[in-house]
Amino acid sequence: MWCHRLTHLFSSTQCLLNRGSGHQISWQPRYRKSLPAVSRWHHMAPASLNCAWQLHGDHLELRYAETLMRFDYVWLRDHCRSASCYNTKTNQRSLDTASVDLCIKPKTVRVDETTLFLTWPDGHVTRYGLEWLVKNSYEGQKRQVMHPRILWNAEIYQQAQVPSVDCQSFLETNEGLKEFLQNFLLYGIAFVENVPPTKEDTEILAERISLIRETIYGRMWYFTSDFSRGDTAYTKLALDRHTDTTYFQEPCGIQVFHCLKHEGTGGRTLLVDGFYAAEQVLQQAPEEFELLTKVPLKHEYIENVVGCHNHMIGVGPVLNIYPWNNELYLIRYNNYDRAVINTVPYDVVHRWYAAHRTLTTELRRPENELWVKLKPGK
Repeated sequence: MWCHRLTHLFSSTQCLLNRGSGHQISWQPRYRKSLPAVSRWHHMAPASLNCAWQLHGDHLELRYAETLMRFDYVWLRDHCRSASCYNTKTNQRSLDTASVDLCIKPKTVRVDETTLFLTWPDGHVTRYGLEWLVKNSYEGQKRQVMHPRILWNAEIYQQAQVPSVDCQSFLETNEGLKEFLQNFLLYGIAFVENVPPTKEDTEILAERISLIRETIYGRMWYFTSDFSRGDTAYTKLALDRHTDTTYFQEPCGIQVFHCLKHEGTGGRTLLVDGFYAAEQVLQQAPEEFELLTKVPLKHEYIENVVGCHNHMIGVGPVLNIYPWNNELYLIRYNNYDRAVINTVPYDVVHRWYAAHRTLTTELRRPENELWVKLKPGK
């Protein structure tokens, strides 16, 4: 997450980067004569050794596209995409996983240039595309980037000269929408210009991207410094960098801010790339980065103002990573909303404070700050 992200409350859009390889490899390990027949490597054809497989007691080992993969036999039966096991119209599994024998093992295995064929003891045949297996294997996921992004400080972002998208182009053309989404997915922020300064027009723009999440604030709402809600954002106090809705179990993926009216001075928005700051921590103090990914914290929102009575709690570490490839995907950084830390022992919490200080130092570096003055229409 980026702190103070300029982007209403939608589910995150995912941009998948598929890595494929057209390289052919020859893999011929040496064997001892005593090796059982079931554990020998099999190549699909003598003239084309880019794929080899080997049966083990509880799993199939497959080498293809420079990837060595291991598949549990129950997994191979459970993920069958045949008509009786998987509904391609709904993209949902039909097979009852609990009915699969936990000791199942394929009766025969065959591989051609593109497909793995498994025949099970009851005669059922499962077919897997080799490219599909590379993409969906654990080993393939470890190599795959889920969210390609460009990490930035103020200088990097300004030199990139990322263009704003015109509202009409955004609403009426796929090219305009695509440009906005590319900017947002790569940099974490994106701008639309010439939006009519009304809540209704802002809502039309928001719905062009995704569904709007209903929250304790409503779907779309105005806010100003009138303390109408129990939140510091409704005051004239300046806010330090932070991510919003840390007290949601699933923090919002996209936020949309539109300045409809501004009088007087001030009102600038501070943007910081939290992923960039986290990367600096990873490079300089990897043990502190790891600690920030493991210590669970509570963030909460307590409100008792003008008939609004809410108490929300979200739980999660400051840095959230995919466990299979350690890719960062979410930051919960909000010193205002952090609840009492009562989830970790004293010696761990002291090390956590040190790690939190390291991340805070990076987030507060002046060279990482991008200041933007929102105006009606932007």
